[in-house]
Amino acid sequence: MSVDTAAATASAAPTVPERPRSWPRTLGVVAALGAVTIAATTPAVGGIEVDLGAIASNWTNGADRIGQMLTPDWSIRPRTWQPLLETLQMAVVGAAIAAGFAVPLSMWAARPTNPNAPLRRAVRLVLNTVRAVPDLVYATVLVAMVGVGTLPGIITLVLFDIGVVVKLVSEAIDSSDAAYMEAGRAAGGSQTQINRLTALAQSWPAIVSQVLYSLELNVRISAILGIVGAGGIGRLIDEMRGFYRYDALATIILEILVVVLVIEVVSNVLRKRLR
Repeated sequence: MSVDTAAATASAAPTVPERPRSWPRTLGVVAALGAVTIAATTPAVGGIEVDLGAIASNWTNGADRIGQMLTPDWSIRPRTWQPLLETLQMAVVGAAIAAGFAVPLSMWAARPTNPNAPLRRAVRLVLNTVRAVPDLVYATVLVAMVGVGTLPGIITLVLFDIGVVVKLVSEAIDSSDAAYMEAGRAAGGSQTQINRLTALAQSWPAIVSQVLYSLELNVRISAILGIVGAGGIGRLIDEMRGFYRYDALATIILEILVVVLVIEVVSNVLRKRLR
């Protein structure tokens, strides 16, 4: 190969473009976030008041509480079994009841399974309203209506689970390929038959996965609902907090953590079997 040919080949070879400079954009994003943070903590421009001096002078209060929680009081365990079992029962019952309502509501809220636009929008509007109300608000109102106990807690969990499960499952149906439903329409099947025989079969793994996810959430949520009188271990948490027994509170938190981890392991096993 001659020198001219080699030079021509070298000049014709593709060149790697220069790496674009991204640091100006990154610097701009960081500066914008810093400005928003300063504005949010400055009362003069409509932000909230953050007393950094009080935080610095009272940091030992938090350190003392953390120190107590690092030494759990295991003697409280006999008092936790019954409330913890009640919390688990509330979580399971709430998830089971919500699953029964979530299956038809998910079909009505998804476009491929409900071509009736006005009905679909109405269902979504109701579900958005249900999901917009915080669970503690539901629990507070229901405790005033039906009294203290597990019933208001279960109703709250059902409403919470329906809002979460239906949203996630209906979005999964919307984003999935609905070509399998065309065969049902070509065969002359009604929308109800198509949903029952095709869409439900395709969506069943997503429904079960989301119901298991709601079960995990229910254990955490039901532990909080008891603070307002909706049953479960939350009442004991509120009692220990009221007496400043953070060492006993740490034991309760560890027990809830163990229950949540066990449920998560079982849920993962069930999800793998459904794939």
